[in-house]
Amino acid sequence: MMIYLLCSLDRSNIGNAKILNADAGHSLMQNVGITNDQYLTALMIFFVSYTLFETPSNYMLKRFRPSRWIAFLMFAWGAMTMILGGIHSFGGLIAVRFLLGVFEAGLFPGMVYVLTFWYRPEERALRIALILASATLGGAFGGAIAYGVGKLDGVHGLEAWRYLFLIEGAPSCAGAVLVWFFFPDYPETVRWLSDGERELATERIKGVASLGHYRITWAEAKATLQDYRLYVHYLTYITISVPFSSMSLFSPTIVAGLGYRGLDAQLFTVPPYAIAFVITVSVAWISDKYEKRSLGTAISMLIAGACFIVEGALPSESFKLRYVFFIIALSFSFACIPPLLSWLTANLRTTGASTLGVPLNVSIGQVGQIIGVYIYKSSESPGYPTGHYVNAGFLLIGALSVMGLRVLYIQRNKRLGPEERRWRL
Repeated sequence: MMIYLLCSLDRSNIGNAKILNADAGHSLMQNVGITNDQYLTALMIFFVSYTLFETPSNYMLKRFRPSRWIAFLMFAWGAMTMILGGIHSFGGLIAVRFLLGVFEAGLFPGMVYVLTFWYRPEERALRIALILASATLGGAFGGAIAYGVGKLDGVHGLEAWRYLFLIEGAPSCAGAVLVWFFFPDYPETVRWLSDGERELATERIKGVASLGHYRITWAEAKATLQDYRLYVHYLTYITISVPFSSMSLFSPTIVAGLGYRGLDAQLFTVPPYAIAFVITVSVAWISDKYEKRSLGTAISMLIAGACFIVEGALPSESFKLRYVFFIIALSFSFACIPPLLSWLTANLRTTGASTLGVPLNVSIGQVGQIIGVYIYKSSESPGYPTGHYVNAGFLLIGALSVMGLRVLYIQRNKRLGPEERRWRL
């Protein structure tokens, strides 16, 4: 959780930096001298490199062991975040954001992949939720940290947004050392388990989880690439990536459009993310406990989609009511992701399929994250109807897609014999 929390902070703090001390003329955009279109390009370039390097990174994680590869990525993205504090031009911003995407790309699919080595399918949604929900904590902490750091504006001649990148990048670099030495790799090789515990850990997941010593074969890769049902999973992930991206990057801007200004706009991003953490974990726990991952995903999508429609339709001056629906929409936008990912991993039946299927799912989903960069238009402040309606549309389409997949798996299960392994719902 801590690793992904730091990753989330370092990814999304550019949204805080964009408006930090803007009322004093000292925000990132004002100091570097970039336009709104250039800012959007800087956001988009991150997702380009993120998409390109996710699947190769998962291969490298398997090649070099999770502890080694994740520690390398963590140190590198922390260093890139700190370097962002020293940029002075649009070109520098683009270059560093591209490299940040390269190094952050492998973490989330890598963490989900690692879970398939340790846990049974019915145990994963809650763990994925705790990892993903740390992104909501990152949003909460990010707003609180930005509020405090904003008071450092002008100290030693540096703008507050530069301090923000330096302060939030340093823990990732330091934490990489701990990950290198203490992050557990595979149940069959971890040193802090006794021989009996190691045997128990491997036996209980045999046949339903990935194997640390296993190497992917071309036959498995080909079968995974040709499995049409997986592409429905991938396309569905695009629909939830749009609100995930737009909320992560634009929540300070949206909150500013709700009537909060200056450092208050940073502070009022905290409650939505704190509530989102509770809802995300709760939905994942229920989905796993009752084996209803598809329903947990679809219902969350429907609730979030409906709230975005209301948010877009409300008058722009209805600040308090819009803030309430913003909280609900953000919470359930995050909550639909863990059960969807857990559902995917539960229906990937070989180590090779997990090695390829998980990063492909997240990589293709980056199309949605790129779309999310462009939907909240500064010209539509403070209501941002286009952004809200686009998020709603993608979420409602995603809910239909999930229910279609559920019907597909139900039909497949009806054709199975009593001893055959069933598809998870």
